[in-house]
Amino acid sequence: MHERSFMILPDAAPPVLDPEALEARATAAEAFLRSLASRHRLLILCTLLQGELSVGELGQRLGLSQSNLSRHLGTLRAESLVATRREGTVVYYRIVAARVVPFLTELYNLFCAPDAPPPG
Repeated sequence: MHERSFMILPDAAPPVLDPEALEARATAAEAFLRSLASRHRLLILCTLLQGELSVGELGQRLGLSQSNLSRHLGTLRAESLVATRREGTVVYYRIVAARVVPFLTELYNLFCAPDAPPPG
């Protein structure tokens, strides 16, 4: 059986960053990935891809306790992935980081789409 190989860089490879710039970008990527490294945060973001929702609606759809949901939303807010809007006493959340949308789309295609391979 042949192993698949993947081309990581395009034929016209981008210029190599200096080590300091590469370190800074790797640190930013690490923080971004860490903010997504929770099934609850992924569920929140995937749900918010459909549009803005109140905290109550999110909790109801996802079955998360208020404290658990607040903790995860706080992490996503700290990474500037989501933002809030207040209407009276109701707080609404929405995705504001455009970079998260293609990432979540790819995760959906890999793990959630009807033709995705089964987990395991």
